Amino acid sequence: MTEIATAGGSLAIRPDQTAWTPDQQAVLQQSGIDNDVTGAELSAFLHLCQRTLLDPFSRQIYLIGRWNGQQRRKVFTPQTSIDGYRVIAHRVIAEHGGALGYEDTLWCDKSGRWHDVWLSDEPPAAAKVVVVRNGQRFPAVARYSEYVQTKKDGTPTGMWLKMPATMTAKCAEALALRMAFPHDLAGVYTAEEMAQADNPAPAERHLRRVQPGETDPWATAAPQTAAQGRDYLHEAHEAADADAVRQIYREAAQDGAVPEYLAQIAAVGKAMAAAAAPAAEPAPADEVVDAEVLSPEDDYAAAVADLRAAAEEARLEDFETGTEQALGMPLAEAPVDAIRALTAQIRPAAA
Repeated sequence: MTEIATAGGSLAIRPDQTAWTPDQQAVLQQSGIDNDVTGAELSAFLHLCQRTLLDPFSRQIYLIGRWNGQQRRKVFTPQTSIDGYRVIAHRVIAEHGGALGYEDTLWCDKSGRWHDVWLSDEPPAAAKVVVVRNGQRFPAVARYSEYVQTKKDGTPTGMWLKMPATMTAKCAEALALRMAFPHDLAGVYTAEEMAQADNPAPAERHLRRVQPGETDPWATAAPQTAAQGRDYLHEAHEAADADAVRQIYREAAQDGAVPEYLAQIAAVGKAMAAAAAPAAEPAPADEVVDAEVLSPEDDYAAAVADLRAAAEEARLEDFETGTEQALGMPLAEAPVDAIRALTAQIRPAAA
């Protein structure tokens, strides 16, 4: 078994390696894997890289963190592209023999009729891909509605807006390849499949006692403001240079991404800038993004204090639960702008 990394040196992953080296951990942290990751997630990621022979330091595979409301923490999931799946499948066939092929991709319209080419400007209802390994068929169907990536208003975004038929077919292909190569592809998902994981959460109404003539500020509070509709971090990893990452960062900030998510994007850009700069001249701290990567601690504390005071004046019950439901995330994860917007909505009720 050969080493995974094509480049030598301290970043090469050895087949007998049981833990990440300090040099490898430093680069992983720059790529967006922060201190919220658990030891078990890092160990599982190392094992997956060894098993799939995908190199995280060549941006072939990533460990992406997303907030999980049930676990009350950021959960990290291995992620690659559909091209990564294809590389693994063809490598397995080359090493162990056999044959790999595909049947024609089919798309389904809303009436249930299948087509071998999709010409409509409207998105297909589903796509079907059949992978054939050693003569055995592995069919898979992906529904557009289950995988489409959306903005806050529910409209498709990015490649899902430009090429919905292609994106749906990629998801179906990933499902089929995973069935055909269950051992080799277990535990890693494609970016096309995971795009919907960043879709806005459904609006929730916080129930509480409302006094006569009083509006419910929690019901009209700002919606979820974590990175909506696009996998900005994945786009940053795929960006050509630091300038492209800077633009991705700004778009994520405009879309209401939380500071921790913006910091991960900024870390990717800074790593690119540092790699492109001469060894003796490290890139300045503000090379990639503006200085507002994270809100100052004093500004955040003042915003929280104002919110708490407004809630007390409005006699709102259960401050912690109410703010979390209104913001769509824990108060500690919310950006200052969202906190101040919620404060402005509560104050009229207190007046």
